[in-house]
Amino acid sequence: MEGECRAPQARSSGLPAGGGGGESPGGDAPLPGSSGSSALLQAEVLDLDEDEDDLEVFSKDASLMDMNSFSPVMPTSPLSMINQVKFEDEPDLKDLFITVDEPESHVTTIETFITYRIITKVRAHYLSYFCIWLGIQTSRGEFDSSEFEVRRRYQDFLWLKERLEEAHPTLIIPPLPEKFIVKGMVERFNDDFIETRRKALHKFLNRIADHPTLTFNEDFKVFLTAQAWELSSHKKQGPGLLSRMGQTVRAVALSMRGVKSRPEEFMEMNNFIEIFSQKINLIDKISQRIYKEEREYFDEMKEYGPIHILWSASEEDLADTLKGVASCIDRCCKATEKRMSGLSEALLPVVHEYVLYSEMLMGVMKRRDQIQAELDSKVEALTSKKADTDLLTEEIGKLEDKVECANNALKADWERWKQNMQNDIKSAFTDMAEENIHSYEQCLATWESFLTSQTDLHLEEASEDKS
Repeated sequence: MEGECRAPQARSSGLPAGGGGGESPGGDAPLPGSSGSSALLQAEVLDLDEDEDDLEVFSKDASLMDMNSFSPVMPTSPLSMINQVKFEDEPDLKDLFITVDEPESHVTTIETFITYRIITKVRAHYLSYFCIWLGIQTSRGEFDSSEFEVRRRYQDFLWLKERLEEAHPTLIIPPLPEKFIVKGMVERFNDDFIETRRKALHKFLNRIADHPTLTFNEDFKVFLTAQAWELSSHKKQGPGLLSRMGQTVRAVALSMRGVKSRPEEFMEMNNFIEIFSQKINLIDKISQRIYKEEREYFDEMKEYGPIHILWSASEEDLADTLKGVASCIDRCCKATEKRMSGLSEALLPVVHEYVLYSEMLMGVMKRRDQIQAELDSKVEALTSKKADTDLLTEEIGKLEDKVECANNALKADWERWKQNMQNDIKSAFTDMAEENIHSYEQCLATWESFLTSQTDLHLEEASEDKS
């Protein structure tokens, strides 16, 4: 029925800390206030143990789908419709397992680029007679095999992100790592940079796979399963250049026009995003600075061990003591290196991912406002009777449905994202704190053991001198 929102496929809608599976929080939880104070962010961002109810993301009826509407792709085939049914005796399990690995460099006469291998495994499950009759071999009927292997470059990931944003303008799409290298960081195609990007791309795809709506997107399926020539052909099926330019011009015009009256809940949401963006960017800068200082401390400490070994060669009476000091320094270096590894692999990527998320959220709010601005412009035209009133009335009815579904999708995804963000940041900082405590305890135990042995040695020597 036109204008009717309906719930999408039943499945787990949450991500765990770091991007696995979990539960989706409630869609009716209060949003942060609009006071703009730091206390607001602390209450909302740092309240990490608040329980919230499950929710459903509502999607638009297929009859209202177009390139600028909220139009998640709903399954229509019998195979895909199986995914909408959640049997009571079936556990709530992850059904797509995606791995991004084996980066490979390609050099052509025009450019040099990196491709990544993507392996997708679809979970098999207990098959009912109906599933067997339909020939379904996995828990996701739209996949005709249980395993796929393709290679993709960064531009392919960028294409997928853009298509997801077009199909689901008010859902929070996971961010991609930056395309360009920040000056002074690392060189392009540096091994460390490639590995960092690989991990970010791996998380990007798994975030989508675990999303209750995005995981069923047709472009996502094509991205995971199509060979290179098939993907290239599929890309050409999208809107042409002139169509995209027209959409861009209209979006800019609506953005400049602005929204006359944004609902209060979205005003509060926008205030939260602005404060969150400021805070997470500050945390990112501080974390990067801490890592840099740790690196400088580690590089300096590494030089002390060899110095004490050389010193022991010229001090016969102190040789054992100096060698003991060198051994302690070496152990502390190893503990510091492990702590730095935890900081660079566990904390920094999580914080930076949410810096990128803050930018994505601003884009989502902008697209929501564009949809509402389009409705406002039609209502204004109807009021002034500048066009055919019957046609405008029909368009306004469709736009009202479109705005309602877009708002429902954003509110539901917002609560889900916020819960995931709280879990991720809590886990990252907790793990870092535990790693720091463990590292310091190791260093303390090393030096205490050395000092105890030296004290015992001096006491023994003093006892021998007395005797």
